[in-house]
Amino acid sequence: MRFQNKDKSNAAIFRPQSKRLLDQVAEVMRYHHYSIRSEESYIRWIKQFILFNNERHPSELGKVDIERYLSHLAVNKNMAVSTQSQALNAIVFLYKKVLNLPIADDLAPVRSKKPVRLPVVLSQGEMTRLLSEMSGINSLMARLMYGGGLRLMELIRLRVKDIDFDNNYLMVRDGKGGGDRTTLLGASVIDELREHLQGVRTLYERDLEDGSANAFLPYALAKKYPNAPKSWDWQYAFPSGKLSVDPRGGAIRRHHVNESTLQKAIRAAKSKANISKPTTPHTLRHSFATHLLEAGTNIRVVQKLLGHKDVKTTEIYTHVLQQNLNKVVSPLENLKGLREE
Repeated sequence: MRFQNKDKSNAAIFRPQSKRLLDQVAEVMRYHHYSIRSEESYIRWIKQFILFNNERHPSELGKVDIERYLSHLAVNKNMAVSTQSQALNAIVFLYKKVLNLPIADDLAPVRSKKPVRLPVVLSQGEMTRLLSEMSGINSLMARLMYGGGLRLMELIRLRVKDIDFDNNYLMVRDGKGGGDRTTLLGASVIDELREHLQGVRTLYERDLEDGSANAFLPYALAKKYPNAPKSWDWQYAFPSGKLSVDPRGGAIRRHHVNESTLQKAIRAAKSKANISKPTTPHTLRHSFATHLLEAGTNIRVVQKLLGHKDVKTTEIYTHVLQQNLNKVVSPLENLKGLREE
């Protein structure tokens, strides 16, 4: 192996039992409590890395091979900086955590230079038209997303215990970057949300009677609190309409609703509302942030509500504000005693 790394602190402590490399990756990721989406993403990147290198085993590859692959993503695939970084993270995980091999600290591939695009933001009028074209549970979900600036999967994974009706806020658990945060619960949706949860409770009680109330718990909580998967508090606020097999262990459980349902509903509402801008569920989050800033909300508060670690990430929304220039008075008009020629 042609790597050099003096740091021994990241040596793998878990030895996978599977023979196939990609199965080993899955085992180790589950041991370290990565989400199933991260698992799928890392496995996909590692598989592509191996195929790019003519299916040679990663233990036979070195720094040059990794740099060549990452450069290929930037130069030939024109991938974004974040995408290239995700591929690098997957490869680093493979070597450090799965193969227990050192990896160079000075990897220097050609870096992606794909420009960062400003987020698409709907005006308040467009947002009103979009939400007016939605109905039922999709309407409720969309309003919660916009009202709290939630990411799609943060909404989909919302648990009953994470809704605080008394204080009008939602608790987002294990959001992007692994942190928890609180955000807003709009007062206008509370009655409808309560009614919705009554229906969910009926479904839950039926599952409980059938012996299929078994919510997925993150990390090792299921072992620490063996009765929690059957408790009402841990059920998904937006559960699937049918039971399914958990791909990570084979348990029969009621998972959360599929995110594609809301994605399709927003596309349909966009068309009906005659909105020409590209509109996805994430557009609702962008619009939430921008409308708060337009209303004079402190950017640090918006940063906290969005869960951004760096305020610079939040600052991108200042570039798409509706400036209302007709209400801005030129400083020239405020000068006193200026002699007119």
